[in-house]
Amino acid sequence: MQTGDSRREPDARTDTAPGDRRLDGRATVPDDGRATASVGSDRVRDARLEATAAGTSGQSRPGREVRRARVAVSVVFAVHGTASGTFATRIPWLRENLGLSPGWLGLALVFMTVGASAAMPLSARLAHRYGPRRALAWVSLVCCAGLVLPPQAPALGWLCVALFLYGCGLGLMDVAMNAQGVRVEAAYGRSVMSGLHGLWSVGTLVGGAGGVLAAHAGLDGRVHLASAAPLLGALAVAAAHWTPGTEPATAPDAADGDDGTEAPPRFALPSRGALAIGLLGFCAVFAEGASMDWSGIYLADVTGAEPGLAASAYTAFACTMALARLSGDAVVRRFGPVATVRAGGVLAALGAALVVAARTPAVAVTGFALIGVGIAVVVPLCFAAAGRTTATAPGQAIAGVATLAYASGLAAPAIVGWIAQTTTLSVSFGVVTALLLGLVAMATVLRA
Repeated sequence: MQTGDSRREPDARTDTAPGDRRLDGRATVPDDGRATASVGSDRVRDARLEATAAGTSGQSRPGREVRRARVAVSVVFAVHGTASGTFATRIPWLRENLGLSPGWLGLALVFMTVGASAAMPLSARLAHRYGPRRALAWVSLVCCAGLVLPPQAPALGWLCVALFLYGCGLGLMDVAMNAQGVRVEAAYGRSVMSGLHGLWSVGTLVGGAGGVLAAHAGLDGRVHLASAAPLLGALAVAAAHWTPGTEPATAPDAADGDDGTEAPPRFALPSRGALAIGLLGFCAVFAEGASMDWSGIYLADVTGAEPGLAASAYTAFACTMALARLSGDAVVRRFGPVATVRAGGVLAALGAALVVAARTPAVAVTGFALIGVGIAVVVPLCFAAAGRTTATAPGQAIAGVATLAYASGLAAPAIVGWIAQTTTLSVSFGVVTALLLGLVAMATVLRA
């Protein structure tokens, strides 16, 4: 909330509007004597970041400080993806270690998504209270520390608790890093979010590859995750130091509104604009969840593929998505977000239609690969658009969109399975095709 006193400096705790084309608005050092020397040096560096960002519009190459911030945020995205991929490959170890049936394991994994959805709205408040840079560092530590918990669980109940806590860390870090990505994109003055999410996808592949090697070597899941967690945490914290946003100019325990701003609410319904963007993301993530969890089963049951060949459907989907995200920023800069999402929706719907019609593994794999390409940039563009819907707290809008997306990822596998149980798996992917056509109809919500 902006005060009527024009002499006051902008609040140090308020998230800066991305449209201001600067990395943050906290270059002013408070005169209350409470700033430390390290915070003062941070503010000097952020003053340079602001100056280089402000000049980005007049030059083809951003300044060094802005480029450094982008690299730092990229590292955080890669760490989050690596943690996710590492954990995913050790889920079979968890099931074997606790002797869980597929049904009980599925129930336990739901707690991870519930934890992420519950924690996401808190991320914007942490950034407001402690500054986006410090908040990102702390939630990165929480996320990586949570990676250690699931393999330590002695029974199903404790596994549910551990997965809930790990999910909380994933959700907090997800929103915090995307909010920082929005700030970097605003400083660049052009799309960079797709590339950031591309590095997240690369991270999942790297983490997954490491997990496969560890599993084949017979490495205990507790040892593997306990070794990976501190390395990933240290890397994320080091990178967070160079991301946008200084420490708050007022004391963390100052009352909200003392300096002209209000803290984001702990929980709030998304705005109309964020809700529309979230529904667009819902459609894309539904297709992603369906493809990730059911592609292998589809090839095995519908096309009669052998297990090794059936697994190639997910590989094709994940690799094409990663490659499309890494090159997506150039496409968005050339054609704009609306046209890009519309074209992607058509391509993804065509891929889903191929899956429905497929009677051979090659056709089905091609269809899943097209789905990966078509939906690749939708979620990054949704987060970027959400960050532009608010002038004070991009993290809050991103949290609303991310919560809807996570809900979609939670619902998709169950809905696809239920439809397949009552009809056929091909009919399930017919529903996915219809949702992907919704991307074409709803793409206009991304228009800035």
